[in-house]
Amino acid sequence: MLNYYQLLKEKFPSKSAVMTEMINLEAICHLPKGTEFFLSDLHGEYQAFDYLMRSGSGSIRKKVMECFLQLSQAQLDTLCQYIYYPEEKIALRKQETSNWQAELTDYLPYVIRMAKYAGSKYTRSKVRKQLPADYAYIMEELLNEENPDINKQGYYQAIIAKVCELGQLPALFSAFATLIQTLSIDHLHVVGDIYDRGAFPDLIIDRLQEFSKIDIQWGNHDITWIGAMSGSYICMINVIRIAARYNSLALLEDRYGINLRGLIDYSQQHFTAEPVFDPILDGVAITEEKRVMLNKLQQAAAFLQFKLEHQLVARRPEFEMDAALLFDQIDRQKQTVTIGGKVYSLTAFPFDQLNWTTPAQLTKNEQLLLEHLLLCFQSSLRLKEHIAFLMDKGAIYHVSNNHLLYHGCIPMEENGAFKTIHLAGQALSGKALLDFFERRVRAAYDQPHQHTDFNTDLFWYLWCGPGSSLFGKNRMTTFERYYIQDKVSHKEIKNAYYQLRSQKSVCLHILRQFGLNETAHIVNGHTPVKEKKGEKPIRAEGKMLIIDGGLAKGYQQKTGIAGYTLISNSYGLEIVAHKPFISVDAVLAGQGDIIFIKRLIEEVPNRTLVKETDNGKELQAQIEELSYLYYHYDQF
Repeated sequence: MLNYYQLLKEKFPSKSAVMTEMINLEAICHLPKGTEFFLSDLHGEYQAFDYLMRSGSGSIRKKVMECFLQLSQAQLDTLCQYIYYPEEKIALRKQETSNWQAELTDYLPYVIRMAKYAGSKYTRSKVRKQLPADYAYIMEELLNEENPDINKQGYYQAIIAKVCELGQLPALFSAFATLIQTLSIDHLHVVGDIYDRGAFPDLIIDRLQEFSKIDIQWGNHDITWIGAMSGSYICMINVIRIAARYNSLALLEDRYGINLRGLIDYSQQHFTAEPVFDPILDGVAITEEKRVMLNKLQQAAAFLQFKLEHQLVARRPEFEMDAALLFDQIDRQKQTVTIGGKVYSLTAFPFDQLNWTTPAQLTKNEQLLLEHLLLCFQSSLRLKEHIAFLMDKGAIYHVSNNHLLYHGCIPMEENGAFKTIHLAGQALSGKALLDFFERRVRAAYDQPHQHTDFNTDLFWYLWCGPGSSLFGKNRMTTFERYYIQDKVSHKEIKNAYYQLRSQKSVCLHILRQFGLNETAHIVNGHTPVKEKKGEKPIRAEGKMLIIDGGLAKGYQQKTGIAGYTLISNSYGLEIVAHKPFISVDAVLAGQGDIIFIKRLIEEVPNRTLVKETDNGKELQAQIEELSYLYYHYDQF
């Protein structure tokens, strides 16, 4: 401890410096807590995600309405559009009117006042750190003199006049709008599944990297991307298969720089187009040539995936995934497969591509192809940066400010007991199981050149294993969905958790397992809430909050909405339902507000202060250390 306080003294070279820091930290503890946003299941839908960030899921509009009671509805709408999409709105007004600069000058005071209002619960130092370097001085002066007295009115007006004269008004206006957006989200929680389905998960991660306070809980789709970077051939080929299925090859080839030419040539050589492998386009038009290419590529990736899966399951009997050993159950003469004692006809199955003596064995060409692809994945600097970010900010679960966050489930028995999973010679359940998964994921990531060891194989278990906390079903029926028309074979049985999580007693049992008390909440992603069928995101008397973002277009027909955002601020907890995002143009035309319903979950009698948060506890510990140094300063 002596050495610690000596080092602390070096940081604060005088008692007055210690005193100043103590006063600063104590004052921060008495500010209202910052706004926390919880999002889940973004699935590559960048524009919808970006809108939620720009609008604060409706919280910015709420602040605008609080701040400007005198404005008409049309003026409020216009001001919100300027704040959400300043550059796009300014460009539109330039096309529509020659008077755009006068309008911008009229709205600038409102934007400045909103920025001041949004930053009112933060220290000046914190707000200052968010100012862009090019405009920091001007913005700080305008914020401090937003209502200038008679002595400074000319000073205030001169700043704005000179900015207009120099042609910098649009840039300054945009900087204030961005500041409002930034100050509206103090801490962002992403409860899994950034990747797959949508085309732009990379842009989402670029945007997430801008947040200074962020945590991520890995989803089942994210884990396969981490697995690919960690050396898992089967995770890599699954990533490619899904990209071909959802027409997202540009992500891999153009933006991550991964060369798929060899696999495309392989697919063209060995497969013919089959209707079941047609890509899911979500309304996007493509050429016939591209449709056929994606169809064959998806077939080739699936074929290699099933070979690799057979090998993995055979070498990992402890995974208890023997139901995936379907090559052993195929009668190639009758072209059928036996599953669960029932015989099914196979359609579109590539019988002639297998060596039936050793059907799961890769050919030499296939092995070389996989090795080349993995080298491309692991050599992609942009992908490497993004996966490193997921590892740095991510985890299987996270506890924050009396909330337990995880993507999928806590595997359970039907009686409500935690399901015991036997892996690596250990009997694991509840929190211990999730901790085991995280340790092994990190160990595999640290050894990316291991391809078939237990830790690397565990990524596939997390994707589709019966005891995976990220998957939550007995098995994944990808093989059946491709090759068997009888939909009875497609059924995947959910873990008992998904029925039990509506019971308050079960949620309290889970919370206690993670060291939380009955005032805490569980924030869960992964499963879209079918609101049009009467399902609710708030369950177990408010203990369970299901916030699958539902941004992926494919889910919206089933749910009737586009998912939820959870907002926790100093006043309490609120869940926000979204409508599907249309476009930026629709927002600017006044037709694109996707905020649907707000539901108050919990309202606190007194505003929550920073000192009552996890960050506040850390600040209190720092204050105690500084206090000891202050009163014993001359002893060190």
